Amino acid sequence: MKKLLSGVKPTGRLHIGNYFGAIKQFVDLQNEYECNFMVADYHSLNFIQDKKEMQELIRDTVISYLAVGLDPEKAVIFKQSDIQAHTELAWIFDTITTMPYLMRAHAYKDAEAKGNEVSVGTFNYPMLMAADILLYDPDVVPVGQDQKQHVEYARDTAEKFNRIYGEAFKLPEALILDDVAVVPGTDGRKMSKSYGNTIPLFATREEIEKAVMSIVTDSTGDRPEYVYNIHKLFRSPAELENLYEEHKGKYKALKEALIEDVDTFIAPLRARRAEIESQGDKVTEVLAQGKEKAKTIAEAKMEKVREFVGVTL
Repeated sequence: MKKLLSGVKPTGRLHIGNYFGAIKQFVDLQNEYECNFMVADYHSLNFIQDKKEMQELIRDTVISYLAVGLDPEKAVIFKQSDIQAHTELAWIFDTITTMPYLMRAHAYKDAEAKGNEVSVGTFNYPMLMAADILLYDPDVVPVGQDQKQHVEYARDTAEKFNRIYGEAFKLPEALILDDVAVVPGTDGRKMSKSYGNTIPLFATREEIEKAVMSIVTDSTGDRPEYVYNIHKLFRSPAELENLYEEHKGKYKALKEALIEDVDTFIAPLRARRAEIESQGDKVTEVLAQGKEKAKTIAEAKMEKVREFVGVTL
């Protein structure tokens, strides 16, 4: 089987954008690939700097993984910080990477454009992400269209290392499903926790109603596009064509229909999540199992890398 790696930063509650843009792919692909799914907690340190909050978010992410259908018997589910090779390899990559190259990264350019003071972690995150990816020799990395640069940086870094020291790394490919590459939020922009335009993946009925009723509507046409763009995640175009024709110009009715469809989709996920939360040590068990498997893969790669760079005598 070909190999796949991806991960999610534990920086807040997962939303339907995370699901349709990435996690749904994980569930579909775990039967087709040898999968490694990472909780990217070290990356989250750029955003979360509170011990209790970080611990809760890590736990929440793992429970969410399990609730949507990721199976620890089929895939390796692990925590980035449990594998020391990630930061070790990132440092080795730092030594062959220039500052002008990193200054082209989207996160750095966005922060600079907003006049924000940029931390070293934000500036340097592409090298940690390259290490995350390349340690596991994945054939594919599922990402959204807007995250394709992450895989490009990993490929560039692998090529440069291989050129300098020898063929140590496989060049991964980005796996993008175009129809769900960017999931729209309630304001029409990409759904993102930072924009506050999300529908939580395990939302209560009340939370769904609040989020859907807040969707920005456009009175210039018969179809509210922001409502429709989210709705098409849950129904086929043929079904929506009839529904939106029947309720042309009736924005409240269309939002109410969307509420029903979102709640119908989320209800079994909420139930599954509650079941997992009742299983006290489930998260600890899954991460312990994942740690051992991921550590075996990563350490074997690092032994090879240390030999290539000359620190092994």
